[in-house]
Amino acid sequence: VQLQASGGGLVQAGGSLRLSCGASRRPFNDYAVGWFRRAPGKEREFVAAVARSGRRISYSDSVKGRFTISRDKNTVWLTMNGLKPEDTGVYHCAAGFSRWDNVKTGRNDYDYWGQGTQVTVSS
Repeated sequence: VQLQASGGGLVQAGGSLRLSCGASRRPFNDYAVGWFRRAPGKEREFVAAVARSGRRISYSDSVKGRFTISRDKNTVWLTMNGLKPEDTGVYHCAAGFSRWDNVKTGRNDYDYWGQGTQVTVSS
């Protein structure tokens, strides 16, 4: 499965962006999908994840209430509102085959990773 993340860009603090993640395997609604980000000089961190059905969702505390993850059978989106400078980083989507309808929040839970899209939030 090849993943392609897009939608990043430069935005002022308080602004919004919508990232999308598409997969070469269609549909890929038997995969759980997550978004992770890596800020300069920091480890890759979990941002949000959605189970295969789209009904189970998890967010990191730092983005809860501002970001929304959603999906259909071919695409996963991350809608980011109220962006802050600390949200700056390269955002990657990841997919992992999921026999059950569970959310995956660990990096090691995922088998496939996209190259990432840069998000820069200016103050």
